[in-house]
Amino acid sequence: MKKLIMILAMMLPLMAHAQNVKTLIAERDSIPSMIERMIAQRDSVKWGDYHPRRITSHINLEFVTSTNAYFTEGNFDEVSFKLNRVRLEMYGRLNQNLSYHFRQSFNRYSNPYSVDNLSSSIEYANIKWHHSDFFELVAGKQFVNLAGYEGYLNALEVREFCNFNNNVPVYQAGIMGVLMPNPDQQFSLQFTNIRSGSDDDHYVYGLPAGIRPSKLPMLATANWNGWFADRSIHLMYSASAGNQAKDKNIYYLMCGNIYEKGPVVAYLDVLYSREGVDSQQRITTLQGLGNGHIPVTAQNVQHFTVIADFDYQFHPKWNGYVKGAYETASVYDANGIFAKGRYLTSWNAQACLEWFPFTKEEGLKIFAHYVYHGHHLTENALSLNASMPHTQRASIGLVYVMPVL
Repeated sequence: MKKLIMILAMMLPLMAHAQNVKTLIAERDSIPSMIERMIAQRDSVKWGDYHPRRITSHINLEFVTSTNAYFTEGNFDEVSFKLNRVRLEMYGRLNQNLSYHFRQSFNRYSNPYSVDNLSSSIEYANIKWHHSDFFELVAGKQFVNLAGYEGYLNALEVREFCNFNNNVPVYQAGIMGVLMPNPDQQFSLQFTNIRSGSDDDHYVYGLPAGIRPSKLPMLATANWNGWFADRSIHLMYSASAGNQAKDKNIYYLMCGNIYEKGPVVAYLDVLYSREGVDSQQRITTLQGLGNGHIPVTAQNVQHFTVIADFDYQFHPKWNGYVKGAYETASVYDANGIFAKGRYLTSWNAQACLEWFPFTKEEGLKIFAHYVYHGHHLTENALSLNASMPHTQRASIGLVYVMPVL
C-alpha cells in the first residue's frame, strides 16, 4: 500500500479541480475589491515598465441560524436557538493563472493539529495554478475530492448531512491536479493527509492495542466528473485508498448521479468505505457503559450509504425538497469484542421549504425544515449495551451570505 501511494504521488504532475467550492456569490462581478479601490485608476497607473496586477478578491460572511424543536422517540425534549454555521470565506484571482481560496469556520475546534500545523477550523487555505484550460494544480488545505453530490454541495445548502458525510474528515492538506480534456470531462488525482492530527486526536480511544502508527498516513483519490445531455446529467465517481496504520488500510468507493435542468435538481449518491480501523467511529461509539469491557476502537469495519434527493423550485422565490438516506455499519472480520456482522441500520428522512425574500442570488434564504433519524440496532450492537433512540427535529431558520467585499 505504501509503495502504491508513493508511486501515485510521483505520477501527480501527469494529472488536477477544487471541489466543494460551489460558492453562493458569483465569482465574476463588476464590484471592485478593496485592493483594487486602493489602486486608483488601476489600468492607467504605471511606474516605468511595471504595471500593477489585476487582482480580484471576494470576502463573504456566511451565516446560518435556526430555532429548533427536538424530539426523542416522539417525546418533546426542548426548543432552543442555534448558530448552525458562521464562516468567513475569501477567494479570488491574483492574476490570470493564480487564484486562492481561504475559509474559516467559527463552529469548529480551533487549536492547531500536530500533522498539518493548522486549526481544524480552517477548511480551505490553498493556491490554485491554472496552467491552461487543460490542466490545473491545487496545493494547500482543500476538500478531499470524494464523489457524491451531497458532500460536493456547499454546506450552507445542506440542512442535514447523512451520517457518512458527517463523519468523514473531508478537509485535509495536500495537493491535487486535474485534467480537463474538454469542458464536459474532468479527471483528477489528489494526495492528502488522511487525518489532521495524531491518532489520539482522530480516534476517541486511540489506536487498538498492538497496532502501530502509519509512517505514511496519506490518502490517494482518483476522481472523474462527466456532464451529458446538454449538461443536465452530471456523473461523479471516485476511488480512494490510504494507510491508517501498519497493515491497516482504508478504501472509499463513491458515486453521485445528478439530474439538473430548469427548476429540478435530483440526485442519487452511493457511498462505501472499508476501513482497517474505524475512522468514522460509528461502531466504536456504540459501546455502552457496563458492558464489562474497557472501550476500544473497532477494526475491520465497513459503511454503506444511499442518498436520494428531489429538489424543485416551483416559484422564483420558493423552493422545496425531500431527501432520504439509508445507511448500514458492519464488521467484516471479527476482532476483540466486535463480532462479525451488521451492527447498525439507520434511516434519515428530510423535508424542507425555502423562501427567498429578494432573489436567490442575493444570498438571503428563510427555511422550514424537518428531519427524522431512525436507528435499528442488531444483536451485535445490543451485546455492547448500545443505545440509539429515534430522534426528530423541526427547525425554522435563515441563511445569509453577506458579500463583505
